[in-house]
Amino acid sequence: MKHSYPTPDQPLKIGTRGSPLALAQAHETRARLMAAHDLPEAAFEIMVIKTTGDDRTLIDADRPLKEIGNKGLFTKEIEEAMIEGRIDIAVHSMKDMPTLQPDGLLLDCYLPREDTRDAFVSRNVKTIADLAPGQVVGTSSLRRRAQLLNRRPDLKVVEFRGNVQTRLKKLDDGVADCTFLAMAGLHRLNMVEVAQSAIAPEDMLPAIAQGAIGIERRTDDARLAEMLAPLNDLATTQRLAAERAFLAALDGSCETPIAGLALIDGADIWLRGEVLRPDGSERLFEEGRAPIADGADLGRDLAAKLRARAPADFFSWL
Repeated sequence: MKHSYPTPDQPLKIGTRGSPLALAQAHETRARLMAAHDLPEAAFEIMVIKTTGDDRTLIDADRPLKEIGNKGLFTKEIEEAMIEGRIDIAVHSMKDMPTLQPDGLLLDCYLPREDTRDAFVSRNVKTIADLAPGQVVGTSSLRRRAQLLNRRPDLKVVEFRGNVQTRLKKLDDGVADCTFLAMAGLHRLNMVEVAQSAIAPEDMLPAIAQGAIGIERRTDDARLAEMLAPLNDLATTQRLAAERAFLAALDGSCETPIAGLALIDGADIWLRGEVLRPDGSERLFEEGRAPIADGADLGRDLAAKLRARAPADFFSWL
């Protein structure tokens, strides 16, 4: 069944956070919708919604995310706006998304995934290996903190929040000697030159769903289901099914030391996953392969293996 398309008089409202990266993702979504349905830019309205995680005072104070509240920190207010009908769709960085959506909302559209690697960012150091003992690393990611300290317990890690531009200014101000960003975000902002180097997954396994953009809609909105269908990337959907099932089985969020990456290898999916103690003192790793259609089962299986191997107190931080 064909539904009416948005028009300049009745535009489709796209909800997003207000950071430069979030806006770049919303603009990409709008451009893909315009191309898929031959619609003018004026048929869409991008609406910026401030989330709890975007509170400027908390960012400037480098308050750890876990002190503010983990799950839904960058999504709650946006999803409330959609439930209330103030926006039609929401554009999210999938690594920020809880594994469960509120009743009435659905995530079933993913844009083609970008570079999944982490970027090493410093004004004067090329790689992690070049850091001297005692140098200061800034990150707000519990995953990156744990991974770094697991490999380099001789380094000092400090809390380091904000968007790309804010973090670069903090480096210039001497708050830290280096930090990490996502290569995907730098690509989308045309700022790849900011990275001194990209970190191989073998050295730092990325966050679950890193580099992927998800578009959320109301479950009963048939018009949006039809409009979004041409945008959905099958390979990204298949990879995220495995990764997010792994995350869900560990009851994780964007603020727990869990990492994972799924890759398509012929007719199979290859999933690597790890959990760490927050201080980096212990790391547990599993990997496996399965037919692509069984990706979610593979994710749950790897999570169960990690839980079986973990000491009784290993998941006390969850």
